Amino acid sequence: MSQTIELSITGMTCDHCVHAVTNAVQEVPGVKSAKVSLEENAAVVEGDALDLAKILAAISEEGYEGALKHSSN
Repeated sequence: MSQTIELSITGMTCDHCVHAVTNAVQEVPGVKSAKVSLEENAAVVEGDALDLAKILAAISEEGYEGALKHSSN
């Protein structure tokens, strides 16, 4: 079942931050794509059977803070 999760992300200041968050999120099992926006301080994550806790943990491990904005199935 495909899911989309929208996250707000705090702490990003540059393109390096965007790449770090994108790469971390894409390594989480089930994630098919992650689109991270510096301008919006947000990310849209798509995939199957997404584990929000693992996604947020991956973001936290990179030194940023993520929070759920919106989820749809």
